[in-house]
Amino acid sequence: MTETQTTCPYCGVGCGVIARVENGEVSVRGDDSHPANFGRLCVKGSALGETTGLVGRLLHPEVDNQPVSWEQALDIAGARLGEIIEKHGPQAVAFYASGQLLTEDYYAANKLMKGFIGAANIDTNSRLCMSSAVVGYKRAFGEDIVPCSYEDIEQTDLVVLVGSNAAWTHPVLYQRLAQAKIDNPALKVVVIDPRRTATCDIADLHLALTPGSDAGLFVGLLNAVDPGQASDWPPERVAEFCGLPPDEVATFYTWFNAAPRAVTLYTMGINQSTSGSDKCNAIINVHLASGKIGREGCGPFSLTGQPNAMGGREVGGLANQLAAHMNFTPDDLSRVARFWGTERLAQTPGLMAVELFEAIARGEVKAVWIMGTNPAVSLPDSHAVCQALAACPLVMVSEVMRDTDTSRFAHIRFPALGWGEKEGTVTNSERRISRQRAFLPAPGEAKPDWWIIARIAEKLGHGAAFAWDHPHAIFAEHAALTAFENDGERMLNLAALAPLTREEWDGLTPWQWPINREALTRAQQVPVNPQPHGATPNLLYPFTLNSGRVRDQWHTMTRTGYVPRLMQHRDEPTVEISPQDAARLGLRDGQLARISAPRGLMVARARINDGQRPGELFVPMHWNSCFSRQGKVNALVEGRCDPHSGQPESKQTAVRLMPWQPAWQGELYSREELTLPTYVHWWRKAAKGVSRLTLAGDKPLLEWVMAHCTGQGWQLQIAQTGERSSLLAWHDGALMLGFWQGTGVPALAHSVIEAAFCTAPVVLAERHALLNGQHPGERVEPGRIICSCFSIGENAIREAIAGGCESAAALGVKLRCGTNCGSCVPELKALLSVRV
Repeated sequence: MTETQTTCPYCGVGCGVIARVENGEVSVRGDDSHPANFGRLCVKGSALGETTGLVGRLLHPEVDNQPVSWEQALDIAGARLGEIIEKHGPQAVAFYASGQLLTEDYYAANKLMKGFIGAANIDTNSRLCMSSAVVGYKRAFGEDIVPCSYEDIEQTDLVVLVGSNAAWTHPVLYQRLAQAKIDNPALKVVVIDPRRTATCDIADLHLALTPGSDAGLFVGLLNAVDPGQASDWPPERVAEFCGLPPDEVATFYTWFNAAPRAVTLYTMGINQSTSGSDKCNAIINVHLASGKIGREGCGPFSLTGQPNAMGGREVGGLANQLAAHMNFTPDDLSRVARFWGTERLAQTPGLMAVELFEAIARGEVKAVWIMGTNPAVSLPDSHAVCQALAACPLVMVSEVMRDTDTSRFAHIRFPALGWGEKEGTVTNSERRISRQRAFLPAPGEAKPDWWIIARIAEKLGHGAAFAWDHPHAIFAEHAALTAFENDGERMLNLAALAPLTREEWDGLTPWQWPINREALTRAQQVPVNPQPHGATPNLLYPFTLNSGRVRDQWHTMTRTGYVPRLMQHRDEPTVEISPQDAARLGLRDGQLARISAPRGLMVARARINDGQRPGELFVPMHWNSCFSRQGKVNALVEGRCDPHSGQPESKQTAVRLMPWQPAWQGELYSREELTLPTYVHWWRKAAKGVSRLTLAGDKPLLEWVMAHCTGQGWQLQIAQTGERSSLLAWHDGALMLGFWQGTGVPALAHSVIEAAFCTAPVVLAERHALLNGQHPGERVEPGRIICSCFSIGENAIREAIAGGCESAAALGVKLRCGTNCGSCVPELKALLSVRV
C-alpha cells in the first residue's frame, strides 16, 4: 500500500488529495494539510479513484486511425508540420491547449510555438472561462494579478457572489464560505444571479437580475460608493436596467457601503459575455473606489474554472500573452528572445480560440495540435468547429481518451498521461503552486505532454532548446524566466523556486507566490459604459438560453461521464424552465423538448424550476456526441466574443423551445456498443460492465432490436402489454441485451438489470421479474439520486422526512447524506421546505 500527496484535477480551487493504491485499487481522501481545502473534497474529487481505469484509454500512437510506433508517429508529425511551415509559413500552424495541462507542459508548448515555430497561435480552452478576468486585472493593475486569497473569504464582513453557482462549481470553497458564515453570523452573503441556484442557500440577499445587466449594477454601486463618479447611474436607473426591485438595489448598496471589508467572487456569469472585460472592471472599480482592496478580507476575486488555468496564464499560454507575464513590447520581446536563445520569436499576438478555428475554416491555418481539450464540444457554434476540423489538412491531438468528439477528426493521435500518471505543478485560483504527483505506472505507451512536445521540437530541428530529461528542469527554466531581468516591474517572480534541486522540487509543499498588496491600491479605474444585454429574444426565438455546469460532471465528460455514481445526480441533458413558461407551452416536467437556434438543434428533458425567470432557460454544457444524439448546447450558441478578451458569450443565446412527445421512449442495456439507426435519439449513461442507453423516437425500434439479436443467434424472451414492450436476449445462459419501451421512460429497477449482466438469474420468477424490469421482491428503487457520495435517493430522503427528520443535519444522522462533501445540502433543504 502506498500513499501520495497530490492535487485534484478538476476546478480551480486546487484541493490537496491523498491518493492511496492498494492491491491495484485507487482510493482518495482530502489532504488535511493542504491550505486550499484542509481535507475537504467534493463528490467529484472523492470519486477520483473511480476514474483511473483504462477503459476507453488511448494507449498507443495512431496515424490515420492505425496504430504505429512512437518513432513513426513523431517522424510523420514532424514531416507534415515542417512541410506546412516551409510552404505556408509559421502562421499556418496553431496549438490549442488546456487548463488541464500541467505548468511544465504548458511552458513547453508555449516555448515551441512562440519561440521556435515563430507564431503566437497558441491559445487554450481557458480563453472560454477567464480571459475577460485577465483583461480586467491587467487594465486595472498593469499585470494579471489576482489580489485575493481564500482566507479573505473567512476574514470579511460581506461576500458578493456574481455569476457564480459556487455550491456546484467550486464546492469546497463554497463549504469554506458556509462554515465562515456559521462561525461569524454577522457575515452577509449576496448572490447576484438570474437563477436561484444551490448557492442561494446561504444568501442573505439574492438579486435575480436581468441576464447581462451586471455592469449596470456595479456602475450604480460605484455611484453609491463615490457620488462623484457615475452620477448618471442612480439607483432608480439601475433597478430599471437590471429588472430588480428598487428596495433590493438599495439594500445591496447599503450593505456594501456599511461593510468594513468586502470580497466579490465572480466567474463565468461575468466573464462569458461580449462585455465581460468591462464587467470585471466595473467590479474592480468599486473595490478601488471604496478602498476594499489590498488588505485582509477585501478584494475582487476571479475564481478560475480549471485546475491549472492560472499556470497557463503564468507561462503565457494565451495567444495575446508572450511569457511569464510579459507582453509583445520591444523590451519584453528582446528579453524573452535572449532567454530562450531564439531568433524566431513571434513578434505579434496570435489567434484567439474562436478566431483560430475560424481561420482553420478559411484555410489559413492548415495544421492544429489540440492538447487535452475537446473544442468540438466546448467552443460555440460546434457544427462550424467540426466542419473546420474536418477540412483541416493536419489535425493532431494529445489525448487520454481515444474517442472524443474532437479526436474523431484527428490524423495523428498521441497517447498522453492522465491524472495520477504524470508529474508537474499546477497553480490554483489564489496563486498557490502545488505539486501534482504520479502514483500509477504509465499505461501502454502513453507519454507526458512535455515529452511529446520536446520530441516534435527535435523533429523540427530545435532539439537543443528542449533537451529536458524531467519536468523539474522545465519548472526551473520557467521560474528562472519569471525572475529574468525582473527588478520588481512584474509581480510574478518565482526566483525563490528556480534554484530548487530535483529532490526539493519533488517535495515542494503548496506555495503561494507573493504580491504587493499596497501597490494594488494605486491601481487605475477603467471607465465602464454598461451595454445592452446580449442576444435579444424575438418572435421566432423568444427565450434567452444560459449554459453552465451541473454538480457532478466535468467539462465534456471524458472522465466523469464514465463513473456511474457521478451520473446519478444528472444523467442526461436537461433544460430548466420556469413554471409559467412550461404552463404556457403545455410542457410537463420530465417531458422532452426540442431547443433550436439559427445554428442548430438539441434535445433535452424539461425540468420545471421555480428558480428560473420566465423567458429564460438553462442547459448544462457537458453533453456531447459521445454521450448523446443532439445533446450539445454549443450547437446553439453563436461565436460572439468580447472585443478585448476574445472570450465568447455563452450565457445569452436567443432560442426557441417546443415540447416533443415521441411515439415511444425506452432503455437499452447491452454487453456491446450498438450503432443505432439515425432516427433514434439516445443518451448514454454510465453503468458497471454494460452499455446503457435511454432512447426516444417516432419510428419503432423493437423490430430492429429483434433483428439484431436473432442475427447474433441469441435466444429471445419477449413481453408486450398494451403500449409497453420488453425484450431479453440470452446466449449460453448469459444475458446479452435488454430492451424496454413504452410511451414514457420505463420505470425500471436498474440495479437489478445491471446485476443480471454479472450474474444471470436462473429462477423462472426472477427472469420474469427481470423481463418486466423490476425487483423480484418488494424492494423499492432509491429514485433520483440526491447524495452521490453515498448514493442516497429522493425516495429514501422523503421517507426519512415523513418519519420525522426536520433538518439537513437530522437527515445526515439517519442516512449520511450531506455529511461528506456537503454539495447536496441545498437540495436536502429544498426537499425539507416542501414538507414545511
